[in-house]
Amino acid sequence: MEASNTYSFERLQEVLDELREKCPWDKKQTIHTLRQLTIEECYELADAISSDDWNGLKEELGDVLLHILFYAKIATEQNQFTIQDVIEAIRAKLIYRHPHIYGDVKVTDEEEVKRNWENLKLKEGKGKTSVLSGVPRSLAPMVQAMRLQEKAKQVGFEWENKEQVWEKVQEESNEVLEAVQIFDANPSNEDLQLKMEEEIGDLLFSVVNYARFLNIDPDQALARTNKKFMNRFQAMEKIVSEQGKQMTDLHLSEMDKIWDQVKSSGI
Repeated sequence: MEASNTYSFERLQEVLDELREKCPWDKKQTIHTLRQLTIEECYELADAISSDDWNGLKEELGDVLLHILFYAKIATEQNQFTIQDVIEAIRAKLIYRHPHIYGDVKVTDEEEVKRNWENLKLKEGKGKTSVLSGVPRSLAPMVQAMRLQEKAKQVGFEWENKEQVWEKVQEESNEVLEAVQIFDANPSNEDLQLKMEEEIGDLLFSVVNYARFLNIDPDQALARTNKKFMNRFQAMEKIVSEQGKQMTDLHLSEMDKIWDQVKSSGI
C-alpha cells in the first residue's frame, strides 16, 4: 500500500493537533466537556458489540481512540503526561500483572490469574485497601453488581454452586412478596416503600449472581431482551398502523393478539 494511503497513528495525531489549533469547537474542549461524550461513545461501542456489527465496531473503536488521543493532547498541553506516557504505563502494567508470563509465577487456570491480578493491584497501593476499590462507582448498576461479585470471588467470598445461588434468588423473591404485602396494608408508609425498593434490589443482585454462575453476562442478556421487545413492539405498531388505527384505539386483549402474531412470526 502506498504511503499516501496509509492512515497511521501519527497521521491521526497530526489531524487532531490541527483541529485543536484551528477548529473553534475542538479548541474549547476540556477533559470535563469531553466526559459525557466519551461515555456516549462507549455505549455506542457496546451497542456495536451486542449487535455483532463489525463495521460499526470498527467505527466506534475509532471514535473511542479519538477520545483517548484528545485527553492525552489536553494533558500534554497542561504538562501532565503524553500519549507515549499512556502507552508505556499500560505496557508496564500488563507485564507487572502477568508474572506467570514475564516472571516465574506458576498458575494452573484463569481463576489463579484473576486472583494474582487482584493481589498485585492491592500491592500497588494508590490508596486502595479493598479489593472492591477498583469497581467504579459510576458504573451502570447491573454491571457494577457483577463486577463486585467477581471481585469478592477472588478472595474466596463466593457460593459453592449455582444451586445455592438459586435458593438465594428464591429467598429474595419471597422477601419481595412479603414486603409488598406489608406495604399494601399501609400504602402511605414511606419506610415500607423504601423496604420494597431494598428487597427488589436484593433480588436483582441475586439474579445477577445466578447469571454469573451460568457464565451469562446479565447486562448483555437484558440488552438483548430489550432489543427483542423493541423489535416486537415496533412490528406490532406497524401492523396496527396498516389497519388504519392507533395503538390507543385497541383494547389490551386486541394488542395481546397482535403481539402473539408478531411473536409467532419469529421476530
